[in-house]
Amino acid sequence: MLAVFIIYIAIVIALAIYFSLKAKSSTDFVMGGRKIPGFALALSERAAGESSWLLLGLTGLALAEGFSAVWVALGCVIGILFIWWIMADRLRKSSIETGANTIPSLFATRFPNHAFSIQMLSSLIIIFFFLFYIAAQFSGSGKVLFMTFGLDETSGGLVSAAVIILYTMLGGFVTVVAIDVFQAILMFFSIVVIPIIAIFIIASLDISFAQTLSQAAPAISSLNAGKEGTSAWLFILSGLSWALGYTGQPHLLARMMAISNKKHVNIARKVASLWTVIAYIGAILLGLAGYVLLNNSYFTPAETLAISNDAEKILPTMVSCLVTPLMAGILLSGTVSAMMSTAASQLMVCTFCLTEDVGPHVKRKNKLLLPLSNVWFHRLIIIIVGVVALVTGMLMSDTVYGLVSYAWAGIGSSFGPALLLFLFWKKFSAAGVFASLIGGTIGAVLWKMFFSEPTGISERLVSFVFAFVMAIVFSLLFPTETNKTKA
Repeated sequence: MLAVFIIYIAIVIALAIYFSLKAKSSTDFVMGGRKIPGFALALSERAAGESSWLLLGLTGLALAEGFSAVWVALGCVIGILFIWWIMADRLRKSSIETGANTIPSLFATRFPNHAFSIQMLSSLIIIFFFLFYIAAQFSGSGKVLFMTFGLDETSGGLVSAAVIILYTMLGGFVTVVAIDVFQAILMFFSIVVIPIIAIFIIASLDISFAQTLSQAAPAISSLNAGKEGTSAWLFILSGLSWALGYTGQPHLLARMMAISNKKHVNIARKVASLWTVIAYIGAILLGLAGYVLLNNSYFTPAETLAISNDAEKILPTMVSCLVTPLMAGILLSGTVSAMMSTAASQLMVCTFCLTEDVGPHVKRKNKLLLPLSNVWFHRLIIIIVGVVALVTGMLMSDTVYGLVSYAWAGIGSSFGPALLLFLFWKKFSAAGVFASLIGGTIGAVLWKMFFSEPTGISERLVSFVFAFVMAIVFSLLFPTETNKTKA
């Protein structure tokens, strides 16, 4: 099992070194020269979008909350289909017409008089929330390596962080996409194969899957987690609210901005949609199968204790005890690849914010002070951001699900309303951009801190709605003459 995992790491590093030779300019490093096929960008977006969230967070949620986790999965599927079928082509056109490589620079080209303020504020928000998001990937990797090899979670996080930072630093966007394709295939294989194996084992032991779940407490066996009335509807809405965040995730939308033409968009839509539906069904089935095995005393006392203390350890536990070491090594590689893809993509976005959005404004006597065209400068920024995220992860005690949910709400609520209005509403103004960015950030932070737990309403829902309303109100109150781009 260890040998297979080491081979996987070696393949990732070899791909990174190969594609690093192709990144000869900052443009190649940032957008891949818009030469990457649509299917590859779709697989890259899916690998980057799922991470430890799908393989650890959602499977753990399905184990802990049963059928009610379906609403979270459904919300995610709706969000993914929306950005690919409704937003992708408009976003691609806007990126090509404006020459913008990032979401902040897209806003800045529409409102050039406010470019500096928009890019500074956007970059600060992205970097702040993405540090938590990247930290979640390092934490997830640590959990997998701990449950599989007995490596403590801190050391596991260090190993994963070192590999991720190395391959992201070497080749930039092209390398990340190429490795994402490889990792998306591995992830898909893992999330499909593990629940199928688990279901066959459950059947071979004469355990009734349906009976075990039907006899569980209402919090597990019902779609509304045993809640009634208003509480049930709010619970369902909170799960579905994951859809909203997809409209503002820079590391996912960057793939759509890099697509060259409509033909590739159409191919990418179909690939992303098929991958998503099957993978999310697999994640829910895996968590439910884990619940059935756990409640029929299939695992050892040590494994049962570990899962009881942290439901997000169900997948690595099932990998290690359901299959042969060779198969476990392959499936483990698929699990870790999910986290690596997302962390690498977010490292790239943070780097681009600093080099594409902040860097051009760092001047003295109208001369740039930073070597923005130098690929090695981009690589240095990746190392710095990666180390800061690693330290952040070591200091946090939240679950992968909790960290991702918080970062998702902050980023999605800040950028989602602004980007939707940017693409679909001609009266959207610079004041609306600021209202969305500030409203989404403050809404997510304050609601998470003070109101989420007592009300039972997720910050993902409240902060997005608040930011969307504020963006419309401020756009109407403070209209701006814009350089309009065709949608």
